[in-house]
Amino acid sequence: MNNRIIMKIGLTLLLTTALIACSQNTPSNRAVYLLIDTSGTYAEELSKAQAILNYLLGTLDSGDSIAAARIDSGSFSEKDIIAKMTFDLRPSMANSQKRQFKSRMDRFVDRIRYGSAHTDITGGVLQAAEYLNETGAGEKYILVFSDLEEDLKRGHIRNFPITLSGIHVVALNVTKLRTDNIDPRDYLNRLAAWQQRVIDGGGDWRVVNDLDRLDTLIAAR
Repeated sequence: MNNRIIMKIGLTLLLTTALIACSQNTPSNRAVYLLIDTSGTYAEELSKAQAILNYLLGTLDSGDSIAAARIDSGSFSEKDIIAKMTFDLRPSMANSQKRQFKSRMDRFVDRIRYGSAHTDITGGVLQAAEYLNETGAGEKYILVFSDLEEDLKRGHIRNFPITLSGIHVVALNVTKLRTDNIDPRDYLNRLAAWQQRVIDGGGDWRVVNDLDRLDTLIAAR
C-alpha cells in the first residue's frame, strides 16, 4: 500500500471522526418562546394563542423547553413571563408539567380585561433570545403572535440591532390594521422591516398566518 493511499485512508478516518464528534456535541432538544401581543383589539385574538400553545405542548418532548410571555408596554422584564419550563426526562413528570403550563396560560387569558397601552415587541424579542440561549437547546424558536406594530412608551429606545444567531423567528397571525386597508403597503413594509431586522441579527424569518398549518412551526424531533 503506497503512501498516497495511506494518506487518503487517514484523511477519511479523520473526517469521519470529526463528523461523529459534531453530531454527538449538537444538542437534540428544542426550546420555544411564545410572545403574545395583548395590545388594543389584538387582545381579542388570545383564543388563537391558546390553540398555538396547545399544539406546542402536544409536540414538545421530554428535555425540551418552553416559555410564554406577553408583549407589554415594556416587555424586557420577568414580570411579563406567563410561564416557563424545561420538561422532565420522565414522561409522566413531563405530562404533569404540560398540564401546569396550560393551566397558567388559561388563567392568564381569563384574567385579561384590557389590552396594554403600548407594544414593546423588541423588548420581548430580546428577552426571548436571552432565555433561549440560556437553555443551550439545539433548535431555538421565537414565535411572535402579533400584528407587528410596535408602539413604545415615550423615551424607550429600541432602534438597535438584535443578536438572534441560530434562532428561528416565526411571525404568527399577523393581522392587518385599519390603516393597512387605506394603504396595504404599510402591512408589507412592517413585515419587510422585521424580516430584515431578524436576518441582520443572524436569525431566520418566516410568517405563518394560516393557523391550520401549525405543523410547520417547529421541526419534529
